[in-house]
Formats: sequence, structure tokens, C-alpha cells
Amino acid sequence: MGTPAQLFWGIMFGAVGSGYFIYGKKQQQFVPLCVGMVLCVFPYFISNIYLLLLVGFILMLIPYFFKG
Repeated sequence: MGTPAQLFWGIMFGAVGSGYFIYGKKQQQFVPLCVGMVLCVFPYFISNIYLLLLVGFILMLIPYFFKG
């Protein structure tokens, strides 16, 4: 993590990802489970803050549009 903004957004996306993961596991739904895992891990691989925000918000919207 390079900047404080990357650290902050990484923690925020990780927290939301943990929520999605727990929800997906308890409800036995595949989409929130997978999105939760990806949200927890992807901030480690993206260093551009704008790309981090774009990918993070798109990932957070996926469970609303794809039920499964």
C-alpha cells in the first residue's frame, strides 16, 4: 500500500468484502461469496487509486444485479 488513500480504501473494500463473504456463506449464495473474496484481495494488486475505486464500486454492485 503506497498512499494513505490506498490503505483507507483497501480497508473499506475489505470490510465490505468480509460482509459479503459472511452473507454469501450463511445464505449459501455463490455470487456474494465470490465477490466478497475478491473484494478482500484485489486492493493488493491495484496501485492506481482511481482504478481501485472503479473496480471496487463495480464489484460491490455485482450482487445487486446478479442473484445466484
